Amino acid sequence: MKLFAPLYERALVWARHPRAQSLLVGLSFIEAIIFPVMPEVMLAPMCLSQPRRGFWFAALSLAGSMAGAVVGYLLGHYAFELVKPLFETLGWMDAINQGIQTVQTKMQESPWSVFWFLVLGGFAPIPMKVFTWASGVVGVPWLPYLASMAIGRGKRVFLIALAIRLGGERAERALHRYIEPIGWAALGLIVIGIVYVVFRAHAA
Repeated sequence: MKLFAPLYERALVWARHPRAQSLLVGLSFIEAIIFPVMPEVMLAPMCLSQPRRGFWFAALSLAGSMAGAVVGYLLGHYAFELVKPLFETLGWMDAINQGIQTVQTKMQESPWSVFWFLVLGGFAPIPMKVFTWASGVVGVPWLPYLASMAIGRGKRVFLIALAIRLGGERAERALHRYIEPIGWAALGLIVIGIVYVVFRAHAA
């Protein structure tokens, strides 16, 4: 079953849209709060279409993600109980609860233990919103929280821009050819990441 190739083709259409940069910022912002599609799915085609502007696109994506991280944190801190029914309907509560338990465990060690955990989390394929909401619920201090979000997500988007800048058309051809196995591998990593978070929370 082909799932990721059609999504990639749609992302290529978005990447050529006259308002592609605004759409990328908006997608990055919403993904950090609630949207299930990671911004890399749009960032990569944009970098492929204009490799020399890849780092600019990565910076735009990071800016949108950081703004979304602030909103997600505030919603987690002040409105978590209100939106719980929505998350339960979407089937996200288990992942968010496990994220909360893990962040709480790290907070008992020190705020900077949370920092390193979130840095690694921002680089993993686990949806960013799990960490933004969990951090807000727990009350992670702003400095380590924002620093970890910037480093964790920044590594992802700038590495994509760098890889495509270096790979050029070969990277585009490879992405077209291997989009299905890459997509399913990423999905598998998400599942592994969630299992890891659950295991760490139960082991604590």
